[in-house]
Amino acid sequence: MYHSYSLHMRRSWTTSSRGKRIFDIVVAAAMLVLFTPVMLTVALMLKCSDRGPIFYGHTRVGKGGVEFQCFKFRTMATNADERLEALLKTDPEMRAEWEASRKLRHDPRIIPGIGHMLRKSSLDELPQVLNVLLGDMSVVGPRPVVEDELDRYGRYRHAYLSVRPGLTGPWQAAQRSDSTYGERVRLDADYVRNGTLMRDIVIIMMTARKFLKFNTSGAY
Repeated sequence: MYHSYSLHMRRSWTTSSRGKRIFDIVVAAAMLVLFTPVMLTVALMLKCSDRGPIFYGHTRVGKGGVEFQCFKFRTMATNADERLEALLKTDPEMRAEWEASRKLRHDPRIIPGIGHMLRKSSLDELPQVLNVLLGDMSVVGPRPVVEDELDRYGRYRHAYLSVRPGLTGPWQAAQRSDSTYGERVRLDADYVRNGTLMRDIVIIMMTARKFLKFNTSGAY
């Protein structure tokens, strides 16, 4: 069903430019240098708060349908998958919320304290800078999804698979509390079709502004 979209999708900065890859490497390398002290501090805090591993790799679908391990600081209990499965079987409201957005506002799997802080501040996603340097991801693009989520992209599935997933993207930059998954898909598809270097820079600046505003407000 999505093939008609792919046949008419013009080549853009997001799908054809070697310059985007160079841009990704330069920005990711700068981020790694800038955030290394923060990442070391977070790693130490996690080690002191929880006995599990510091990092967590989750299988996501990348460009061309190739799966990769998407890195994060671990914010959930070591048996998080089992907890989620049990919760969704017993709580219809939680199941409906999960099926609608793939997220839970009050997620019982998250490590108390440090886990909530990392998630609310988005600091848990800093290790994905390594995914960018490894070539699994871009700095800007659709956020990486699991295999089951690809069905939500419908006729825009090819758009998602034609680019590397992003550390941030148009949905994150413009996100509203009432946004739906369908709006996320449309924003991603529009970005793939109409992406430019300037648009990447604007999305990065918008994301940075939101990140700094939140993390200087003390709202944890």
